Amino acid sequence: MKALILAAGRGERMRPLTDHTPKPLLQVRGKPLIVWHLEALARDGIREVVINTAWLEERIVEALGDGSRHGVAIRYSLEGRDHGGALETAGGIAKALPLLTDATNDCFWVVSGDVFLPGFRFDPAAAQRFAQGRALAHLWLVPNAPHHPEGDFGLDAQGLASRTATPKRTWASVGLFRNTIVRDVKVGDKLPLTPLLRAGADAGRIEATAYDGPWTDVGTVERLNALNGEA
Repeated sequence: MKALILAAGRGERMRPLTDHTPKPLLQVRGKPLIVWHLEALARDGIREVVINTAWLEERIVEALGDGSRHGVAIRYSLEGRDHGGALETAGGIAKALPLLTDATNDCFWVVSGDVFLPGFRFDPAAAQRFAQGRALAHLWLVPNAPHHPEGDFGLDAQGLASRTATPKRTWASVGLFRNTIVRDVKVGDKLPLTPLLRAGADAGRIEATAYDGPWTDVGTVERLNALNGEA
């Protein structure tokens, strides 16, 4: 099973840092944020990684190359070159699908390039269970951060993400996905993923797991500085 790292966004709230550096290349504890993901994927046996790019995409390609020094093979889904800018989350997944799936495997990992989750395991057993099921996605849910107190989904007794179950938790921006979740998204469409996840949850097609390990949405300079031990 392959993995997609979402790395196309502009990172407006991280300016001026992101005026010249793509957010996934910002340093966290001594190495670029995206490298934490690449090393974790390689550690857990995932060798083929797709990275979608748009903002300063040439910087990401130059920095990471073919991925060999991180133990993976990287292919790039170039939204900036092909579409003039980022296609948002669902649009980015739809464009990357030919690089992620084939006739024998319609499932893949997705992780956002701007979250920090050291210790998360891209568990092969979880991936196998997901591939053998019928769910559209399997999401990992973390406790709500102060900047997102309302959360996204609860977890019901059947292990499904629910918009009505409580307590609510926040999607950690990591999960397993089946290609049919973006079945109606045309290549080049600019579309967020959240509405598709909500519709899938309402239909009982989104699985979820609570995750209580370290996790940070590195969405502001303040959060980046906190991770790096800066006042």
